[in-house]
Amino acid sequence: MADLSCKIAGISSPNPFWLASAPPTDKRYNVERAFEAGWGGVVWKTLGEDGPPIVNVSSRYGSVDFNGQRMMGFNNIELITDRPLQINLDEITAVKKAWPDRALVVSLMVPCTEQAWKDILKKVEQTGCDGVELNFGCPHGMSERGMGAAVGQVPEYIQEVTEWCKVHTDLPVFVKLTPNISDIRRPARAAFDGGADAVSLINTINSIVSIDLDIMAPTPTVAGKGVHGGYCGPAVKPIALSMVSEIARDPHTRNLPISGIGGIGDWRDAAEYISLGCGSVQVCTAAMRYGFRIIDDMVDGLNNWMDEKGYATLEDFRGAAIPNVTDWQYLDLNYKTIAAIDQETCIECGLCHITCEDTSHQAISASKDENGKRTYTVIDEECVGCNLCYLVCPVPKCISMNEVDNGLPYLNWTEHPNNPMK
Repeated sequence: MADLSCKIAGISSPNPFWLASAPPTDKRYNVERAFEAGWGGVVWKTLGEDGPPIVNVSSRYGSVDFNGQRMMGFNNIELITDRPLQINLDEITAVKKAWPDRALVVSLMVPCTEQAWKDILKKVEQTGCDGVELNFGCPHGMSERGMGAAVGQVPEYIQEVTEWCKVHTDLPVFVKLTPNISDIRRPARAAFDGGADAVSLINTINSIVSIDLDIMAPTPTVAGKGVHGGYCGPAVKPIALSMVSEIARDPHTRNLPISGIGGIGDWRDAAEYISLGCGSVQVCTAAMRYGFRIIDDMVDGLNNWMDEKGYATLEDFRGAAIPNVTDWQYLDLNYKTIAAIDQETCIECGLCHITCEDTSHQAISASKDENGKRTYTVIDEECVGCNLCYLVCPVPKCISMNEVDNGLPYLNWTEHPNNPMK
């Protein structure tokens, strides 16, 4: 069996699967159930300073369902923990003592003053936890109070607060980044310049998942009103992977450890994040939908895949995809593929023809014989290799995209004669 143990920013865990800072990590009961199930680590739900209690609302969650799949996208308007700080600190202490081999990172969010951060860091250090995660990502509720994304959208604030934390604690400092920004590299650079030991991303995305057309209000609704919330779940994974890749490729931050977050629901998702350089992955929505036992499939699946590929450790493939992520201008303009339809497995649904005829390049012909059998054939000279037919076909491997050897050399846009900047 492959070795799934991981180490990120000096923190070790028996596997890379951590639970993200969220409702599943809000109390000792949940966290110990997660560890009993086999999770490698958790990030404790965000703690705030002593003071007026946090008041959450009801209801708090909304979702986007698609084509029969529940919670393809998940939305929440929940705030940081509403449990007293000392109770959380006592439970964190007890959990870490009982589970010394598991990663236990504590998420933090306090007002943007050095004293506030110093005070909470000293209290958290006493729990024996492995590290802290600075929550600069929450897009609702707390941002209106000058915290969360209100900090994460200003690189100068990120660097300053990170510097404070590095002065006032010896614990590894993770900085959790908001995706609600135009260029994720800027806050990542600020975290790096502030001395962060790692970054975590992505936090949730600003969203309104639906409008209740009976009461004309966003969902979830609170007494007939609604607000934007934080979007997560499988739908955000492509956005998260892109942002992770930007940080991993940036010369300024390419050596900055990353904990990947966003739509991770199975081992394959985790492997994709690790291939882009992530040292650990954090899961929330999938656990909230299916429960903690999904860790069994995650661990077994990653183990089996690594054995099949000959990877003995996570380091054997961590970051392996980064060199193959590039900018559009460097893609080979002379590379050519053409679709091919396997007539033996074709079920005659016609989706390939309909989509190509109506919305693409009219590169698939349709015919019918005397028995009414329909046949769909690719017109090679019209096919541009866009992949649309391959993507809409409901039969696996019925349509393939085959490389054409056209004898042309590699040519990218920077070299192309039509490039006005050449």
